[in-house]
Amino acid sequence: MFTFLDFEKPIAELQGRIDELRDSGANGGVDIAADVARLQAKSDKLLRDTFARLTPWQKTQVARHPERPHFKHYVAGLFEEWIPLAGDRAFGDDQAIIGGFATFRGRKILVIGHEKGDDTASRLKHNFGMGKPEGYRKAIRLVELASRFGLPVVTLVDTSGAFPGIQAEERGQAEAIARSTEACLNAGVPVISAIVGEGGSGGAIALAAGNRVLMFEHAVYSVISPEGCASILWRTADRAPDAAEAMRVTAQDLKQLGVIDTIVPEPLGGAHRDHGRAIAKLGDAIESALGQLAPLSPEQLTRERRAKFLAMGRL
Repeated sequence: MFTFLDFEKPIAELQGRIDELRDSGANGGVDIAADVARLQAKSDKLLRDTFARLTPWQKTQVARHPERPHFKHYVAGLFEEWIPLAGDRAFGDDQAIIGGFATFRGRKILVIGHEKGDDTASRLKHNFGMGKPEGYRKAIRLVELASRFGLPVVTLVDTSGAFPGIQAEERGQAEAIARSTEACLNAGVPVISAIVGEGGSGGAIALAAGNRVLMFEHAVYSVISPEGCASILWRTADRAPDAAEAMRVTAQDLKQLGVIDTIVPEPLGGAHRDHGRAIAKLGDAIESALGQLAPLSPEQLTRERRAKFLAMGRL
């Protein structure tokens, strides 16, 4: 049973009643199929109505849901012949940013992405998906390797931001993020970036400077977290819902602004409710984007990518 979010309490209550009814029917031998079907239809309608009118703050909560698919799930569901590569050849290996060679629907590619972890031990191991300088330098090394061998790059972005600790600053966090962004912009191969959960700050853009930027319909993408923005503007994180509204963090807003290219639909109720369908939808979007970019030369790819990002924010 997955975790219900705060705004899903009415749905959770209905589902609880359905489960109780099923248990009572199973124990008492009573035919409760009609009652269960009626309540299930009511629950499904409430779920559809709720997710049809999510606020930006509610979408932020969905994007952060701990049971959404993580990088390891996408690797298992989309890619074959996965060969992970480790280390930045300068300091060490960062477990928040993972990358390697793989085969995607018959194509040899290079995949890089954030891994948040899905339990206490794995979250600590992967630093909650917050990359350190060695993680971004590993990404640089892998993107350059992909360019050398002519392999398309697919990046999967899901991070609240780069790690803000003093050790990261001492090792050149800002420079590493800037160089990673530069490596993606200069790659002579197709770069497909997908915001699959939370795309936060420079930690996200360092892997998201692609020819095509895809985004799940309930993902969010912003220069700062809503809580961080609210703390700066209003001196309280309590106004995070107002900040999320003002920053236009949703896929629908960002598509309208030209920041992303494609909105990838999620299963009803969010990707955490049906990993298989969500992963398959993302795979179809990646395959379509790769097909569009495959005929372009390295010069055309870099020129298009540069024009795309320079055009953002122009009036």
